[in-house]
Amino acid sequence: MALYSDKVMDHFQNPRNVGKMDDADGIGEVGNAKCGDIMRMYIKVRDGIIVDCKFNTFGCGSAIATSSMATELIMGKPVEDALKLSNQAVVEALDGLPPQKIHCSVLAEEAVQAAVKDYYDKNGIEYDPSLFKPMHNCEACEG
Repeated sequence: MALYSDKVMDHFQNPRNVGKMDDADGIGEVGNAKCGDIMRMYIKVRDGIIVDCKFNTFGCGSAIATSSMATELIMGKPVEDALKLSNQAVVEALDGLPPQKIHCSVLAEEAVQAAVKDYYDKNGIEYDPSLFKPMHNCEACEG
């Protein structure tokens, strides 16, 4: 059995929505210096819908693939739905990840949440802070 699914390899070799967005409505950056993965997520919102999404990721193939898939999963969705994106949904959409790479999907989830929070903050939109999970402690990176 291959270590990575065909979908992971496809999103790593042909990432979707990669790049910088100069006029983003929300920007979220997350990362962990111990594992070296850093993700920056950009969202453009119109009438409450994410109409464009881009990312820049410095990290391994799984980090790039999870960032790419996360953009695909939130594009065209209401901002509130983007907050519901879980790392498990990213993993499932990629047909799985090796256990030691699950933390990459957590970073993708956190990057989306950070971008939404930035959008809310910039636009004075009130929100329930409990909607935002605390940033994880990358256990896979501890050592």
